[in-house]
Amino acid sequence: MPEKTASVTDTPEWQVLLRARQGMAQTHMRDLFNRDPGRAQRYLLEAAGLTLDFSRNRLTDDILRALMNLARSCNLDGRITALLEGAKVNRTEHRPALHSALRQPATQAIEVDGTNILVEIHQTLNRMESLVEQVHDGRFTGHTGKRFTDVVSIGIGGSFLGPKLVVEALRPYWHQSINCHFIANIDGTDITETLAPLNPDTTLFLVQSKSFRTQETLENSLLARQWFLDHGGSENKVACHFLAVTANAGEAIRFGITPDNIFPMWDWVGGRYSLWSAIGLPIAITLGMDHFRALLAGAHQMDQHFRNAPFEQNMPVVMAMLSVWYNNFWGAQSHAVLPYDEYLKFLPEHLQQLDMESNGKRVTAQGVAVSHDTGPVLWGGVGANGQHAYHQLIHQGTRLVPADFIMPLQSHNPVARHHTSLFANCLSQARAMMTGKTEAEAFEELLASGMEAGAARQLAPHRAIPGNQPCNILMMPRLSPQTLGALVALYEHRTYVQSVIWNIDCFDQWGVELGKQIGSEILPMLSGDHTDGSAGDSATDNLIRLFRSATGA
Repeated sequence: MPEKTASVTDTPEWQVLLRARQGMAQTHMRDLFNRDPGRAQRYLLEAAGLTLDFSRNRLTDDILRALMNLARSCNLDGRITALLEGAKVNRTEHRPALHSALRQPATQAIEVDGTNILVEIHQTLNRMESLVEQVHDGRFTGHTGKRFTDVVSIGIGGSFLGPKLVVEALRPYWHQSINCHFIANIDGTDITETLAPLNPDTTLFLVQSKSFRTQETLENSLLARQWFLDHGGSENKVACHFLAVTANAGEAIRFGITPDNIFPMWDWVGGRYSLWSAIGLPIAITLGMDHFRALLAGAHQMDQHFRNAPFEQNMPVVMAMLSVWYNNFWGAQSHAVLPYDEYLKFLPEHLQQLDMESNGKRVTAQGVAVSHDTGPVLWGGVGANGQHAYHQLIHQGTRLVPADFIMPLQSHNPVARHHTSLFANCLSQARAMMTGKTEAEAFEELLASGMEAGAARQLAPHRAIPGNQPCNILMMPRLSPQTLGALVALYEHRTYVQSVIWNIDCFDQWGVELGKQIGSEILPMLSGDHTDGSAGDSATDNLIRLFRSATGA
């Protein structure tokens, strides 16, 4: 049995926050603003090109101080240093988590097992740059000598969500001759629809898999390879159209990829933190290496802020501790991410994996069951579309839903008054969530509109909105490679800080691994390769029989 360790819930700092929660129970954010005219300016932070307004929170200076005292009691300072300097913070797999090293300048040094990993990182970046230049200027072409017009990235999880977010978010920076596509789902519709309009002679494939054995990625890659062969390609020309990012070079070579076209993946980078590595090749090819390096630079600026800023002025720490405040002291079970920019429409998907795969844990780093809630459900979507859908639940539902609004102040497409209207929508939703509307205000409003008093009294409860829903507003001058890099790094560090407070390992994902293991056992039963035995439960066995009957397997 793991040795039981003291729980964070037993600390004096936690007890102070429990009392603060009780003291805030009857306080509305309206009152906080009315009593404190300087609140908006005081709860404003700037870092790495981002501005965070966190004034619309159930927060006072004393509570902010208490939250930071909790962080200090959990040795957050030391844990930040451990993360950034290469300690084995991934405890169950005995590895560092050095995604921040991927964006550090070559003049620095970080050692893993006695080796300065920045040397290989920058060698890989230089190889990426050489490849990108050759693709863009036509020195690296398909087997017919035609320039590449399309790059197709085949991966899943972190090899898919992060690169897809960045590529789609930075469309204004795309290289004029390259289009980028992603294939992840094992559903045949994904690859069929993606490949249908493409020309095999001008399509470059990136196979992104650390093991080169991930089922979805391998099967999609084999199908893409066959598509190439069926449309005029040959076995000895596969290398002209396929690259790999993997730790298993042997399997990639057997696939037909030459060693020069295989890029490394390292054990000290988790998949959901890997877009800064060669996993970012679809980003680099689509945007150009200068923009990829700007992405890294923005993330590095946020790393430096995270390392050096005092907790009260530290953007990732403030956002993480506010999340702990609502998750553990107010019972919030979810968190909404609401980007008010069409280019950021895939941000919630990436952050879902980043946050929920990292902090969806039920035992401490010592293997003991936690005595508190851990990661909330993260969800969201692009504004202003959500205003006509799920915002209703936030405004008048029964659940507390903290939210992050994310908004560039300038648009890449400033047509008519669209961007001004979009920002007005963002501010109005944040204000409505914060202030709400009392039943008395609704009643007076109805009377002023000419409604008879009896009818107004009946309708007023339906138009009352409690408000007091907390939110942050994150802004940037414009969405660019640098500000996007800072934004993603901000959420990476926010995720880590939460895990420190909850004393969980945010860098493993054994639940995901169990699903893979069971899937590998069920697959031969479905295909008819293994017809004896049981999948382990009657419900699964019954559906296997149903599937085999329907497909003739």
